[in-house]
Amino acid sequence: MAKESKTIIARRERLAVILPILERAYPDAKCSLDFTTPLELVVATILSAQCTDVRVNQVTKSLFAKYRSAADYANVPQEQLERDVQSTGFYRNKAKAIRAMAQALLDNHNGEVPATMAHLVELAGVGRKTANVVLGNAFNAPDGIAVDTHVTRVANRLALTKHPSDAVKIEADLMPLVGRERWTMLSHLLIFHGRGCCFARSPACERCPIYEQCPTGPKILKERAKV
Repeated sequence: MAKESKTIIARRERLAVILPILERAYPDAKCSLDFTTPLELVVATILSAQCTDVRVNQVTKSLFAKYRSAADYANVPQEQLERDVQSTGFYRNKAKAIRAMAQALLDNHNGEVPATMAHLVELAGVGRKTANVVLGNAFNAPDGIAVDTHVTRVANRLALTKHPSDAVKIEADLMPLVGRERWTMLSHLLIFHGRGCCFARSPACERCPIYEQCPTGPKILKERAKV
């Protein structure tokens, strides 16, 4: 227990140095999905699975003008919604999930997106990551930290977690490191850094703003120098 406490303290202290640097490097860090309502964010997040946020935003620009309520999504024929979201990939499963999610909102929540983790994860197409995105960005009431592939990669390279791929365990490692009010922004900053510098295959360590605080960067450059 004492060893783990020391680990958490060390991670927290390192992150306290890292966060202000990332905030200066990415002043526009925010949710990359366009939305104006919780329902729109749920739909956009379902569509974002294995699809770029840029593509999702292109699709939802017209989708959100066409479908404005849970009833609209629940009542549209499956084939029609498939056509509307086809370019996001896996469109049959996504259309099916969106329609089922919308019907559940009508049946159980008066057509409104619930603002609790327990109720959100009961909806079709909504896992813990999606629920975290919705709670943190649509309701400003985070219940955890959204962990995607970028957060997973950057958190591991910064030694903020000991888990290489388990999103739930990574989230549990990250949550004690900052206050609840910063959970959503921590996810945004790690995502922006992963997209803009800490790439999966060839991270740009030479221009990384947090290189001096990164335990992995020097190892990467050392290995690169051998090639």
